[in-house]
Amino acid sequence: MKRTLVLNVVGLTADLLPHAPAISRLAARGMRPLVPVLPAVTCTVQASMLTGFSPAGHGCVANGWYDRDLSEILFWKQSNRLVTGETLWDEARRRDPAFVGAKLFWWYNMYSGADISVTPRPVYAADGRKLPDIHTHPDTLRGELAQALGPFPLFRFWGPAADIVSSRWISNCAAEVERRFRPTLSLVYLPHLDYDLQRLGPDDPRNPAQVAAVDALAAPLIETAEREGTRVIVLSEYGITGVAGPIAINRALRQAGLIAVREEQGGELLDPGASAAFAVADHQLAHVYVRHPEQLAAVQELLRRLDGVERVLDAEAQRAAGIGHPRAGELVAIAHADRWFSYPYWLDDDRAPDFARTVEIHRKPGYDPAELFLDPALRWPKASIAWRLAKKALGFRTLMDVIPLDAGLVKGSHGRPTERAEAGPLLISSEPGLLPDGPVPVEAVKSLLLAHVFDEVTGS
Repeated sequence: MKRTLVLNVVGLTADLLPHAPAISRLAARGMRPLVPVLPAVTCTVQASMLTGFSPAGHGCVANGWYDRDLSEILFWKQSNRLVTGETLWDEARRRDPAFVGAKLFWWYNMYSGADISVTPRPVYAADGRKLPDIHTHPDTLRGELAQALGPFPLFRFWGPAADIVSSRWISNCAAEVERRFRPTLSLVYLPHLDYDLQRLGPDDPRNPAQVAAVDALAAPLIETAEREGTRVIVLSEYGITGVAGPIAINRALRQAGLIAVREEQGGELLDPGASAAFAVADHQLAHVYVRHPEQLAAVQELLRRLDGVERVLDAEAQRAAGIGHPRAGELVAIAHADRWFSYPYWLDDDRAPDFARTVEIHRKPGYDPAELFLDPALRWPKASIAWRLAKKALGFRTLMDVIPLDAGLVKGSHGRPTERAEAGPLLISSEPGLLPDGPVPVEAVKSLLLAHVFDEVTGS
């Protein structure tokens, strides 16, 4: 077996590569465009990479979906048991029981079969506090990493303060895992570019500095690996495109009388089990769940008429697109390249639920990139945050309600294939002889990683 390091530099594209000197040197040896699955979002893409299946096969149809049995929308769940199919780890270990795999901050990380795993796992205290923490396998690694690296900077991993600090912690974690365990295959997730590319859009003049910053984290990992004879792969999950505004898909369904809500403490909560139709919005794709078959055609026509919607996939079209699965909506809406789907379903911001203005990735019935921003209406944002933190420290229950409701602040999104290959995901290898000719489908990444470990030529 050949030891292999895989760096998942989220959002990296051929367009941005010139600002990453260390990764560019590696790319000069071998680089291919990746052909993304639909939707090109984190959970779906990573599941496809590690099983070799499209969403129709592994079942991860988005970052979240509606569970019809529970009548609940489940977002950002972490158990690998949600993923169907033989994973990379299982196949590698079947080929050689001496194989050792490390999965560092890739999703569906818990109970994945990897020998070493590290992933964010906050502690949700009964008094309302959210405390930074991680889940690891083996469990003893959790305390060892905290002692060696300090606590995981959860609030720099997602939210308005998200920045290079979390990716630096992850890169240091990768170096620590390498030193302790020397895995055969190590998967490392570096999310830094994702933040400003969504905040600012892909063409903002500040982006080159951020590309260089994440390249500086990758450089020592690449150098150490190559010095020790370890093969190196750098890949990305998707490219982020500039967007002009959101599509308020649930508000359109609400106005059509299809969404049911219930009132709690002056705010409105989506009641999916009682709704005739609603959307689970996820970047540039939305799963639309329609309760009554006789309403399907009318809902499909409503969606087709929405400004910004490019296509609406029924069951047959979903099967053709590789996303046909029982977890998928009866309909799947895809946005135009310059638009994306927002989740809000209320028609009056005064009726927004209490979690709408907070970072709350599990309670919101859809992805909310506005969580990357502080509310511009806050006159003294740092003082506002400090005051809320002080109240929490004193034991008072209080909301960190500092997130804006203005989805128009978001300038970048992803989820559908990019218009140009140069703006989409890529795969770079230190072993050009192991790369096939032409673009690489995301579903072929599993075989390609195994080829690097077991020294197999994948063919042209």
